[in-house]
Amino acid sequence: MAGLFHLRRYGATIARQCLLQRGSSRLRSPHASACGLHTSAVLDRVVSFHLSDIGEGIREVTVKEWYVKVGDVVEQFDNLCEVQSDKASVTITSRYDGKIVKLHHDVDGIALVGKPLLDFDVEDEQEDDSSSSSSSSSDEEEPSAKVEQAAAGGQAAGGKVLATPAVRRIAMENKVDLTKVPATGRNGRVLKGDVLEFLQVIPKGTVKPHPSLVAKPSTKTVTAQPAIDLRQAETVVPLKGIAKSMVKSMTDALKIPHFAYCDEVDVSRLVTVRAQLKAEAARHGIKLTYMPFFLKAASNALLQYPILNSSFDEAAESVVYKSYHNISVAMQTPQGLVVPNVKHVEQKSILQIATELNALQERGAKGALTPNDFANGTFALSNIGIIGGTYTHPVVITPQVAIGGLGKTRVLPRFDDEGRVVAAHIMVVSWTADHRVIDGVTMASFSNLWKQYLENPNLLMLGAK
Repeated sequence: MAGLFHLRRYGATIARQCLLQRGSSRLRSPHASACGLHTSAVLDRVVSFHLSDIGEGIREVTVKEWYVKVGDVVEQFDNLCEVQSDKASVTITSRYDGKIVKLHHDVDGIALVGKPLLDFDVEDEQEDDSSSSSSSSSDEEEPSAKVEQAAAGGQAAGGKVLATPAVRRIAMENKVDLTKVPATGRNGRVLKGDVLEFLQVIPKGTVKPHPSLVAKPSTKTVTAQPAIDLRQAETVVPLKGIAKSMVKSMTDALKIPHFAYCDEVDVSRLVTVRAQLKAEAARHGIKLTYMPFFLKAASNALLQYPILNSSFDEAAESVVYKSYHNISVAMQTPQGLVVPNVKHVEQKSILQIATELNALQERGAKGALTPNDFANGTFALSNIGIIGGTYTHPVVITPQVAIGGLGKTRVLPRFDDEGRVVAAHIMVVSWTADHRVIDGVTMASFSNLWKQYLENPNLLMLGAK
């Protein structure tokens, strides 16, 4: 069909070429038909319209509806079809003026980005080819003429702007001088979109230049950089000591299903009590921090909830209750983070706990902690607040079943019993427990009792050893 279309449209031109090339006497020869009735792809000026990238990483779309059919003549920006991606529906518009000669997909067919969507018989290219072959003399001058046209920015050798009648009509109606319109068509032809863009009807940059007009990037010689061996910038340090043992302990600990519970504690009264006792403790050579109070409150609460002072025997699937309270305390040393424990907290007073804590810290600073300092821990507290941070999620130290993380104490506004806003010392505690053994109710009940001891520190004195 395309061949017959071209034959009907360009039959006169074909005949004129044959007359000029062969002479009137040769038209009656057996070879005349081979020249005048040629319908091969040489005359079939078909351009494939490819589906452009519509963004969002979409690589394929479904054709929902065609607005054109084979044989329709369309102009630039006419609607061609509607496609549907997994994110949006998009209307595809024409890039060319011409006749539709093929639709590559049926309705509900899958179209790939960058692949042909339909084929055009483009009028601009056909007219350009036919006008350039009007005579034998023009055939000989065609290469130089095209170069002059491109150099003139869309003007032919005689100074006439290359444009279709439809484009000239739009320019005339809007009083536009086509010589001032930047051309993006083939061989510098002014397209309909160029005029619309010049009139600011469509956004600037909507019409893309023909590939023949796009300047090819200059090829510059890039000096190859020598390959850098990144291993020369790396330092390999084998783990040893505390760091090596932490790998094993933390790997084992994270096999445990952890359960977390957080609450805040008003330690305003504890701040006052500690300030009152600090000087007396210093007189005995004891540095009194808040940690002895936290340990003693935990020990008193463990007496009510002994399951938190137990260990889980996974092989026997049983819980081992401990009557002794060896509470582990995380502390930073030059060798790294260590977790020794204070033995038999249930039998010691606050000052005795403070004395043993001081001794552990001194040995830790000197790297003189012994295996006995770490043995048989039953419960754990980690005071991350002395470094910073409010909330944490400590990891249970196997075979223990619970640990508490203490956040930084901050002065915050709170309401007192009479509804007045007062400054309160608030500390957040984050508990973590082995959920195979400890349930949420038990952890919350233990936390409430521990909190009660710290918010009313005089209660600790009632059970002091």
